[in-house]
Amino acid sequence: MRILFAMALLVLAWSMPAMGSAEVPSPLRPLHTTLSAALATLPPENHLLLDREPIEQFLAALDGAPPDWSQIYGQGHHDPGHDERLFALNRARDARREGKEPLQWLVTVVWFGELSRFDEAEGGFRVALGPKFNRTSWGEVRFKHEDLPATLIVSAGEVTADLKARMQRGERIEIDVVMCGRLVPDESLVYDFSHDVEGQGLIMPVVRIEAVAFVLPAQSNR
Repeated sequence: MRILFAMALLVLAWSMPAMGSAEVPSPLRPLHTTLSAALATLPPENHLLLDREPIEQFLAALDGAPPDWSQIYGQGHHDPGHDERLFALNRARDARREGKEPLQWLVTVVWFGELSRFDEAEGGFRVALGPKFNRTSWGEVRFKHEDLPATLIVSAGEVTADLKARMQRGERIEIDVVMCGRLVPDESLVYDFSHDVEGQGLIMPVVRIEAVAFVLPAQSNR
């Protein structure tokens, strides 16, 4: 009986998955030469918020019309009622937005990226990120990201040697970082003011990222 029991434990140990030995997913993603190729790697049936018109349509579907920025701004950041008016705007629009279908949409947005250095261990270029500001009739729109991987590394394939040489010459290699996800339910849109332009309205949709792709723009692909 003891022998049979020991054999049973041995078989059970062999059949169980090894704990702590699962491979960590690689942060490496390919560098595409066209936007269409990058979009083909993202989840289907997503809404492309890459240009002014679709961004404005998306905001209208969620919030109807732009706020009266001048009324909310008043005399500026030193106006005693400025912060309270801005807080009231966000609170009221959050409440009216609840349950609207676009909150569940998959949306695709773009940030600016730049190749920073070549990671020999991963075999790709690390990517530095920078926000893209979209000018619209609603104000400036800057998408914010949540749950984006801490490390973004791009695999350049056949053009790796060329990109390395260009970086060694001091060239900046700019890329587009295409991100797909859904709005964060409790903080879907944040209304604020620009810190660079006096009285300029700023809208920040907060997107929980589900997929990322990289594109080398035509002007950088030479």
